[in-house]
Amino acid sequence: MLEIALRHRFPGFDLDVAFEAPGGVTALFGRSGAGKTSIVNAVAGVLHVDEARIRIGDSDLQDLPIPARRIGYVFQEPRLFPHMSVRGNLRYGQRSPDMAPIVDMLGIGDLLDRRPAALSGGEAQRVAIGRALLTEPRLLLLDEPLAALDEARKAEILPYLERLRDQAGIPMLYVSHSVAEVARLATTLVALENGRVIRFGPAADLLSDPDLAPSLGVREAGAVLQARITDHHSDGLTELSCQAGALLLPALDQPIGAVVRIRIEAQDIMLAAHRPRGISALNVLPVQITAIREGAGPGVMVQLDAGGDRLLSRVTRRSAQAMALEDGWRGYAVIKSVAVAAANVSGA
Repeated sequence: MLEIALRHRFPGFDLDVAFEAPGGVTALFGRSGAGKTSIVNAVAGVLHVDEARIRIGDSDLQDLPIPARRIGYVFQEPRLFPHMSVRGNLRYGQRSPDMAPIVDMLGIGDLLDRRPAALSGGEAQRVAIGRALLTEPRLLLLDEPLAALDEARKAEILPYLERLRDQAGIPMLYVSHSVAEVARLATTLVALENGRVIRFGPAADLLSDPDLAPSLGVREAGAVLQARITDHHSDGLTELSCQAGALLLPALDQPIGAVVRIRIEAQDIMLAAHRPRGISALNVLPVQITAIREGAGPGVMVQLDAGGDRLLSRVTRRSAQAMALEDGWRGYAVIKSVAVAAANVSGA
């Protein structure tokens, strides 16, 4: 268990946060100026705050000097030593007796003899992560590690971050302002606003909460569900089983039986009072409304129960009124297969 409670007064800004999280990836999410980087800097010990409680398991860290905290830190920029090879960078501060498992996990074995100038942005960031892991940290901090990368490099490194989440066995604090990254990687979400925690808890629960949608961004809002691959069809579609029934998505490069995490954006879910016929959308799931929230504009955010999974649908206020949408309403969620982008499907 990770426990953090911090208070600090900056000129014109007060930081006052407290949250707990189990192992895995805890995402600190919020707009610029919300306090995300201040939190990780305080945890690392490079920012001395007025009051702090930082606890990992049975260990209190707040009064320890920086080296004794044993915290790995990965920044937006890789910050590799340009005069050293990749192997030399990995060995800097190395405590782990064997670098091979981490090199294999991050897929950097072919890069060991290169200098940082010969690496792509994604390769350099993987090396930076490997260097942090080889110090045998008890906690890994990642401060927007993908922010400086283009979309192609982000797509390259995200599977390695998933592998890190699943295999490293250490808690991670992951700073991000990208809902897509949080949905793909986080096990716990801490939503921040103006130096305060507005909500924290399991990422899947918070991402599907219509009350949190304005803070996450209504255009980015979308729920996360898990599904198991049951078949790969010859027409290029993969069939999956979720709690509400079957889903068909563009072909996934994972074996039958694999469990995946799927983010479905609220704007991509239509609602129907009756099971529709003669439509091109292949996914029709029975749902029940569990919450409905009107926004400041023309939109309404609707939370849906789909056999135990939570989904979000964003519809207009006019449609909500015409369909008499309210808590308890039963109908169908309609999802086009091609609406779910490949980047929104990942390992669970």
